[in-house]
Amino acid sequence: MMKNNQIPELETLRAELKREKFKRRYIKALKSTIYTLVVVAAFAVLVATLWMPVLQIYGSSMSPTLEEGQIVICTKDSQLERGDLAAFYMGNKLLIKRVIAVPAEMINIEPDGTVFVNAVQLDEPYISEKAFGECDIELPYQVPDSRYFLMGDHRATSVDSRSSIVGCVSEEQIVGKIVFCVWPLSDFGKVN
Repeated sequence: MMKNNQIPELETLRAELKREKFKRRYIKALKSTIYTLVVVAAFAVLVATLWMPVLQIYGSSMSPTLEEGQIVICTKDSQLERGDLAAFYMGNKLLIKRVIAVPAEMINIEPDGTVFVNAVQLDEPYISEKAFGECDIELPYQVPDSRYFLMGDHRATSVDSRSSIVGCVSEEQIVGKIVFCVWPLSDFGKVN
């Protein structure tokens, strides 16, 4: 038969056992959560690196379409069309400009900044004012094969394919196409 002083000890042991079981379940759940977060983070980094890089805008060469500080998503796509916003490497810098002409097209820019591609004037609702800008190439200009002629939307200040410093962008330099703005939330949505 049990003595009365053993009952409190037994209850103390049961309480301690219950705490230990809870502690083990808590540690197991914590480890599982951490492992899950690490896997999700690794997957997100992989997606962001391989398929959809996230970029922050610096400078004003794409204003008013893109403003400094905005965060945009880029899709890995080297097949660009006129009007697309392209991210590309120039040296160590990642630049964003608009595709104006694709390979083999003829481009001409008048002194007032009006742009013609294959002798047809471009409709450019994305620019706020026309400007000839920094242009040291001989016009009219034919875009070489496997290259794209890109210009910033803020034509007066943008250094782009009109300048021999940047020139036409090769397919190998292209990171992808800008498709979506995620920050600030007031600009959240598709980028045109």
